[in-house]
Amino acid sequence: MKGLIQRVSEASVAVDGEQIAISGEGLLLLLGVEREDSADTAADLCRKILSYRVFPDDQGRMNRSLLDTGGDLLVVPQFTLAADTNSGTRPSFSSAAPPAIAHDLFEYFVAQARDGLGRDRVTVGRFGADMKVGLVNDGPVTFLLEAPVSGRG
Repeated sequence: MKGLIQRVSEASVAVDGEQIAISGEGLLLLLGVEREDSADTAADLCRKILSYRVFPDDQGRMNRSLLDTGGDLLVVPQFTLAADTNSGTRPSFSSAAPPAIAHDLFEYFVAQARDGLGRDRVTVGRFGADMKVGLVNDGPVTFLLEAPVSGRG
C-alpha cells in the first residue's frame, strides 16, 4: 500500500462539477492499494500517516504530526500509485489490487483514520470516480510512504 502525502493549507475534491470533499490545513493523501495488501497493511500505513511528523514545531522543524496539530486529512483513492513503472514507457497495473478488494481496503483505511483523528477531520474522494483534486501545497512538503506486506520488505 502506498500513500503520497502532501502538507496542505487547503484541499478539495469535485466529481462531475460538484464539490464532494473539502479540508483545511492538514494532509492530502493519495492512497494506492496493491494486490498483496490486507487490513493489517492498511492499519499500519494509517498509523504511520497519522503520526508522521511533517508539521513545524515552534523552532520551524518538522516535529509535529496530524495527531499533534489537529489538522484535517483528505483521503483520495489513487489507482495509478499502484503502477509498476520499472520498465518501458507505459505503466503496468498488474500489481494493483482488484477493484472490489481495493475499495474494501480503502474504506477500511478511512474507518481507521476516522477512529484515530475523529470523523469530522477526515474527508474522502469517491472511489472509481473521475475526480478533480485541488490543493494548496504548503511548503511544498510531499512524501511517499509505504506499508510493506509480510515477506515483501
